[in-house]
Amino acid sequence: MQDDPRYLKRRVTAGSLDVHPTEKALVVHYEVEASILGEGGGPMLGERKEGQKIIRVKSLSPSTDVGALAKKVVEECKLIPTSRLPQVEQLLYYLQNRKASPVDGRGEKKEKRIAKPRELAPFEGMELNEEANITKVEEYVELLYEGIPEKIRGAALILQLARNPDNLEELLHNEAALGALARVLREDWKQSVELATYIIYIFFCFSSFSQFHGVVSHYKVGALCMSVIEHELKRYDLWREELRKKNKSAPENGSLRRDQDKATRKYQSLLAKQEQLLRVSLYLLLNLAEDTRTELKMRNKNIVGFLVKVLERDDEELLVLVVSFLKKLSIFLENKNDMAELDTVERLSRLVPCEHEDLLNLTLRLLLNLSFDSGLRAKMVEVGLLPKLTALLAHADAVRTREEEFEIELISICINLAANKRNAQVMCEGNGLKMLMKRALKMKDCLLMKMIRNISQHDGPTKALFIDYVGDLAAQIRAEEDEEWVVECLGTLANLTIPDLDWELVLKEYNLVPYLKDRLKPGSAEDDLILEVVIMIGTVSMDDACAAMLAKSGIIPALIELLNAQQEDDEFVCQIVYVFYQMVFHQATRDVIIKDTQAPAYLIDLMHDKNAEIRKVCDNTLDIIAEYDEEWGRKIQSEKFRFHNNQWLEMVESRQVDECEPYLYDNDNDRTDLFYSADGITPGDGSVSPDFFGDFQPSNGDHHLAAGDGIDVFDQTTSSPGRPVTAYGFRPDEQPFYNFS
Repeated sequence: MQDDPRYLKRRVTAGSLDVHPTEKALVVHYEVEASILGEGGGPMLGERKEGQKIIRVKSLSPSTDVGALAKKVVEECKLIPTSRLPQVEQLLYYLQNRKASPVDGRGEKKEKRIAKPRELAPFEGMELNEEANITKVEEYVELLYEGIPEKIRGAALILQLARNPDNLEELLHNEAALGALARVLREDWKQSVELATYIIYIFFCFSSFSQFHGVVSHYKVGALCMSVIEHELKRYDLWREELRKKNKSAPENGSLRRDQDKATRKYQSLLAKQEQLLRVSLYLLLNLAEDTRTELKMRNKNIVGFLVKVLERDDEELLVLVVSFLKKLSIFLENKNDMAELDTVERLSRLVPCEHEDLLNLTLRLLLNLSFDSGLRAKMVEVGLLPKLTALLAHADAVRTREEEFEIELISICINLAANKRNAQVMCEGNGLKMLMKRALKMKDCLLMKMIRNISQHDGPTKALFIDYVGDLAAQIRAEEDEEWVVECLGTLANLTIPDLDWELVLKEYNLVPYLKDRLKPGSAEDDLILEVVIMIGTVSMDDACAAMLAKSGIIPALIELLNAQQEDDEFVCQIVYVFYQMVFHQATRDVIIKDTQAPAYLIDLMHDKNAEIRKVCDNTLDIIAEYDEEWGRKIQSEKFRFHNNQWLEMVESRQVDECEPYLYDNDNDRTDLFYSADGITPGDGSVSPDFFGDFQPSNGDHHLAAGDGIDVFDQTTSSPGRPVTAYGFRPDEQPFYNFS
């Protein structure tokens, strides 16, 4: 016969000893073996579980006596035998000298310069003196069926276990515990902020790992968190209104002033607890928003409105979380529109600048994402962000080496804002442009030069300021320089259509003609750089002496070769044709183009291109050629007649088919003339329309950086008169001369 159970035998065996990966703490691993013994002393039933104890040594500092601390740890922790004192001392010495590594809520190292919400530590005033044990989970669950104080204690003990990732798997399989926690949260969250915070914190621990998101969704904790946040924000408004009334009505006497002070302290206490609850609730939702379908559900329940409302708070850690969440949401158009309606930019402006580095970094990233919207860019200027941003840029660390760069987010916002003429003028006020040029050239900062390039595109006094820096920019146009850097410098120079600028002197002084010619060869460089070279040639060709110099160097045949290679790219075609347009204004280059090259023949072929802007440039260029060369004039006139005649015949044929009868003229207005005067085409008397020779100077398009998941990849776009270039963002206010949309 089997013995009746008589008593329980429990044995604890110490295991390995190690340091905590992120905290100043030792981790003691141990094994618990529990056996039920029969009357005869033999084991009837046994179970073995592994556990770990964390010994935090927060007082450990560079001046701590490690030997004395090790002895104290061994004396107080019964799991560590005296024989392991040397090992404890060695581990403490390691902790004493280990450099702190910033981590996020999942224990992972943060990337440099990318601010993430910090790990949720136990909130102030919510710690328990009692230490939880995984073997007593059932006892803690039973507390959830008692009164509010017992429920708080039970939830706090389970939270201690949940904060150790090693326990999550075991808690996951304890459906009774999770079900009880979800039930208590659903029924009692309004009765106790502490209770709601503890339980949501437990589910937050699960939400920190993607594989556990299903559990959180199963118990509908995300939906509960949305309800909690909405309720707490309404309570906050009521508290503020009550406090405002008391402060307003309190007379000047000691007794009521003391009551007023007491009410203020109570309000601050309630606010601190509420912000702890908001922080853990929003962090859980941010983790769940990893799934875009879940994120859409949150948007439908006004998550953007809740987050923008929380921007009123002063708690920096809460603000870091809120701005991080908004940044993630802002990459979707619908969310961006919601933020625009809720005056998000105005609320963010008070955070620039701020002492909290992560908060400032995240705020700038969010503003960058929003700056792709022209309306929000205008709002940023309206609320006074531009002077703040330029001041930040001006007072960034003055002592920087070549390898270091400015804050990427800050410069990126300024790049987009510089697309506006008035903003560009503000940026250049005082020594603004001088400071920007000095730092960009010193550090060869491509982003900073991109900002300068956007500033340089605006006509008027702003563009004239660049005369002092033409030589500095031209000196950067060398084969030895990085192509990305040369693109920005060359693009800035190409924008400088200043009448008083002696381009011939610049080309000779810095020996730019050989460089420009070499870069015209297809495949000699990236297309972005080759395109900027073409634009630069178009700019300097406005000068008669420069045009002649370029023609003698053999650049025109090189342009034709490039035209053949890039004939499928409308940007290249339009820019090259524009160069021909500039050159036919000058006698020397006009003769070369007409007599020594086949450029007119190429222009005739392009005269009927499907792209309207290319057709327009070709027509104007051919009209000038026809004015100065009779032979080409006849060919051009003949081609125009042939083309329009074909169009007329097609129209007649299509009308005959539609009406099923021969087409007859009803009146003189239906007759088609053999010569056309519209749009610069030669009229019947053979004269040349004065419109042919109107100013034809395209303006470079705006340059914009792309917005990521909130993060953080910038698209290297190029500018040309050919088409406006805008990355993911939104079309800017200022439209370029051409529009291929």
